[in-house]
Amino acid sequence: MVDSRRSELRELTIALRELAWAVHRRAPDRAGVGPLPTTELALLRQVQETPGATVGELAQQLGLQQSNTSAALRVLERRGYIVRRPHPSDRRAVQIEATEAGIREHEAIAAAWASALDGALASLSEDQLDALLAAVDALDALDNAVRTQPRATTR
Repeated sequence: MVDSRRSELRELTIALRELAWAVHRRAPDRAGVGPLPTTELALLRQVQETPGATVGELAQQLGLQQSNTSAALRVLERRGYIVRRPHPSDRRAVQIEATEAGIREHEAIAAAWASALDGALASLSEDQLDALLAAVDALDALDNAVRTQPRATTR
């Protein structure tokens, strides 16, 4: 089925990429904090969704290299958004948890991103809004599939 819809799916992937780029460019920075790079934003969200995850688990969940994950976590820790706690059964590992400041920051960032879309969403027709709302489950499934598939290699 995917092969028979290849050109339509290509248009969808381009539309998703362009939308992500437009939202990312237009979302306001957090006052007094400055922008967090995409990796840190994604990690802060993932830490809140999977409290107690290890660095390796977070790297795997986001499809990142463990060294990049560690570096991004150091930034979040310096900002007071996460804490590292000893793993209860593996003394070599630590578990990562969001702090109250991290939770508040993530909520503020999410609100800022949403506000960047409010005007655009208000300009859509009811049918267009209905189509977007109906696609939320499918987009969540696509997000999960992208996160769990093996990383592509380039040559």
